[in-house]
Amino acid sequence: MECRKESNSKKCNCTYQGCQRKGICCECLKYHLENKELPACCFSKEAEKSYDRSFEKFAEDRGL
Repeated sequence: MECRKESNSKKCNCTYQGCQRKGICCECLKYHLENKELPACCFSKEAEKSYDRSFEKFAEDRGL
């Protein structure tokens, strides 16, 4: 499968400047799940800015 890094990067809402996985969704998802987190694309714009990628923050962000 061809990586769509360029087009993915345009849609990626991650604001972490040093991210090496920006636009490489499969690597991003793998990294965050291994760390018991979710990637930025799962969060609202405001919640993403906190850099808290925890499942608890996700539930709070979604009002669950």
